[in-house]
Amino acid sequence: MRDTGRGPRRPAGSMDVARLAGVSQKTVSRVINAEPNVREHLRERVLQAARELGYRPNTAARALIKGRFHRIGVVSLGSTLYGPAATLVALERAARRTGYSLSIVCTLEGEPGGISAAIDSLISQGVDGIVLSEPIDEGQDLALDPDVPVLSFNQLSPPYADNGVFISGGGVAAGRVATEHLLSLGHATVWHVAGPQRWWAARDRLAGWREALAAAGVPEPPVLEGDWYPASGYAAGVELVAAGDVTAVFVANDDMAIGVMRAFAEAGLRVPEDVSLVGFDDSPHAAYLVPPLTTIHSDFEGAAVRGLQLLVERIEGATGPAVLEEPPAELIPRGSTAPPESR
Repeated sequence: MRDTGRGPRRPAGSMDVARLAGVSQKTVSRVINAEPNVREHLRERVLQAARELGYRPNTAARALIKGRFHRIGVVSLGSTLYGPAATLVALERAARRTGYSLSIVCTLEGEPGGISAAIDSLISQGVDGIVLSEPIDEGQDLALDPDVPVLSFNQLSPPYADNGVFISGGGVAAGRVATEHLLSLGHATVWHVAGPQRWWAARDRLAGWREALAAAGVPEPPVLEGDWYPASGYAAGVELVAAGDVTAVFVANDDMAIGVMRAFAEAGLRVPEDVSLVGFDDSPHAAYLVPPLTTIHSDFEGAAVRGLQLLVERIEGATGPAVLEEPPAELIPRGSTAPPESR
């Protein structure tokens, strides 16, 4: 075979991008590093040239020069549940728009030291910030590098408040809204199928339910606890059927509400004629149940976008803590709630 003298094609470099865009290498560097004071038409030319050449900046070299990796570490529960999974997807989309990549470490529920180990792993890889989307109280004291800003989606309180972004959970208010909706229809009281109480969200929704009942001066029925999945909702539904005097139920998530509905149907109870039901999350399947499920909408994407924006601002020089209030709870009324019928 004749030697053509051609070796493997080398990856495109910043000089190639500069040549194709007709700009200086310094301009390319400023665009790639998202620095200000670059004219928009030049920025677009550089980005277009980079796309055409398949140029990928050397993040390791950039980190050495600027002290940044353009990477954010995420500690997330390894779960397919709608809430945690939707938050993770929303974070990834939001990060892409900021120019940062995500490095994700998943923890296991009940794993001793799991959160701290995940944080250590991410910091050793080289990240500019940490996102804690871990929704469970593992009773751990977390030690973090104070120079690494943190975005927290939970109620953990390690010593990083001076440079942290905190999403203030709206679960208490949402629990009140769900319960008040059922009371406003004329139900004497509202039963509650709670999530597992190691979860911050489950505790908040339970607290909101209790506040609404106390404010209305109505009796508080016994709490039934599930594990977020339909099977535990079904088991709770069987107990509710046995109670015999249930006309309204607030369920801590839509998946458990599906199980409750199944138990009611098997017992010959009609929703909403015999029992009204409110779920939580506004998951994609809630609107297609029979009847469609009244539920509380959670804006996972909005919280992720704004929270990540505030985190990036701190990575890039802003200082001081920030508290981001979740949007007000939004009730999505559908066909599973109605005034109680006379029995």
